[in-house]
Amino acid sequence: MGKMALQRLSSWQTVFTGGEQCNLFAWVGRGLTDLLRFLGATFILNNRVVAGIARGRVEYGTTVTQMAHVGVNSLPIVAVTMLFSGMVFAYHTATRASTLGVGSLVGWLVAETMCRELGPVLSSIVISARAGSAMTAELGTMKVTEQIDALRATAVNPIDYLVVPRYLACLVMVPILALIGDTVGVMGGYLLAVLIPEINQQAYLANIPGRLELWTVVAGIIKAVGFAAIIAIVSCHEGLSCRMASVEVGKATTRSVVYCIMLIYAANLILTTMLFSTQ
Repeated sequence: MGKMALQRLSSWQTVFTGGEQCNLFAWVGRGLTDLLRFLGATFILNNRVVAGIARGRVEYGTTVTQMAHVGVNSLPIVAVTMLFSGMVFAYHTATRASTLGVGSLVGWLVAETMCRELGPVLSSIVISARAGSAMTAELGTMKVTEQIDALRATAVNPIDYLVVPRYLACLVMVPILALIGDTVGVMGGYLLAVLIPEINQQAYLANIPGRLELWTVVAGIIKAVGFAAIIAIVSCHEGLSCRMASVEVGKATTRSVVYCIMLIYAANLILTTMLFSTQ
């Protein structure tokens, strides 16, 4: 009996200390460790940025320039994305609503969905791909070419000089672009109402003011503010932590976009449950 027990113990040790199971546990462990390290680093960076803003260390000229980069340069792609998204959503909503006899509510359904979810989320994803990737590439290039080290050598804080303006630019421009995206999406649905007979043009716009609540719009803007902080912090963190090689700039840019999209979806779930839990 003792010999059989020792054989079983040896077999279990083989399972949990070697082979594919061990590789799986090691992979999961490394993934959790990297995730916690990443979240801790971004949290610390966010605290340093907020502290810099609280102390008034803001480069206003650079902030305005970054607002132009984030807002003006991202406006065309946000508008195009939300226009066609609104048209597609209105089409699917109209085809189903007409069969249920509630075709007059299509306009309100499109506006409600745009302000609650599609406007803030899609706009933020587009901005992270357009402006966030540019932030990472710019800061990563500065890191590789040792420009950030030169700033430190001249007693200039890179966080205050580089990250704070981009952070403020995102906080201001992302909610504005999300609000513009909401409007463009609703207008895209109205444009489709002109083209297909399933949607009544007058009823499309008539039901929006009476049914769309102000809190829905405000909650969407609050979501966009949270997404803006994610875009700025993650993009700048990946740029500042880029390794000293030219090829690493492209890898950091890819990581920043992927991380931003994943965190935006995760934050959207949390913010949705918090903002709309009482409704």
